[in-house]
Amino acid sequence: MDDAAFLQSVEQTRAAVERRLAQLVPAECQGPEGLTGAVRYALLAPGKRFRPILTLLTARDFGAVDGAALDVACACEMVHAASLILDDLPSMDDAGLRRGRATTHRAFDEATAILAAVGLLNRAFGVIAEDSGLSTDLRNRLSARLSEAVGFRGLTAGQARDLGRRGGALSNDEIDLLNHQKTGVLLVAAAQAGALVAGVEDARLTAIGEFARRIGLAFQIRDDLIDAEALAGAGAPEGKDLGKDAGMPTLITSLGIEGARRTMEGYLAAAEAALAEAGGGESAWRFAHGLFRDRKVAA
Repeated sequence: MDDAAFLQSVEQTRAAVERRLAQLVPAECQGPEGLTGAVRYALLAPGKRFRPILTLLTARDFGAVDGAALDVACACEMVHAASLILDDLPSMDDAGLRRGRATTHRAFDEATAILAAVGLLNRAFGVIAEDSGLSTDLRNRLSARLSEAVGFRGLTAGQARDLGRRGGALSNDEIDLLNHQKTGVLLVAAAQAGALVAGVEDARLTAIGEFARRIGLAFQIRDDLIDAEALAGAGAPEGKDLGKDAGMPTLITSLGIEGARRTMEGYLAAAEAALAEAGGGESAWRFAHGLFRDRKVAA
């Protein structure tokens, strides 16, 4: 498939995700005033839909019927949206801008934002449980995998590490662990979810997870590089606050910009090699690798 046709297929996949996300959460008139509005504001904000598209492309690459992983993909995006709401709170990053507009707690209020995040996390697992196109065993496995990505070895742990690093020093390995738990774990869950829907198991499933882990590590460096270059006068990235990680240990503070860029390229090469080991994943690789050519950060 040439680049134009591939990009068109990705846009069609993104549009399918957008439509389904809007269907899977209540309309604004179907809940307490403000709450459902905040849920839809956070979930349906413009973004690349990196995680759900990764799920769908991985599923397709490894032989799943088109659409079979759509609801699972949307569940991953709900978890991601919830994590962004929490990450932006005054007690966390105290961010004012996300995906090109006011963060959820600024657009509504802090209490409503917290409740919206809890509601989205809860809904994500409900969406998987309700997916009658998947076997009971597969739904259980997908729920367990997503729960681990959210929990005490995943996003929750990563956020705690992120808060704890402020004003401290971290080794490169500790920075990688932080970046993996903040970004990579949900990418791993998303890619492996698509593979599981396609019936992939064992070593191939592990290799797909390694692909996503390395992409996550590379993506976090890319995000830090964009921030650092913008602060140095190279132009502000779209859709986010600048300087929120100023003074915090990153691979850029440890290795410098060029060293961090070389490390990022190494992670991308390792990601491609992992997919080769899995014996597939061309579309997932083309999509993920293509994001590194784009300075927009609303993923």
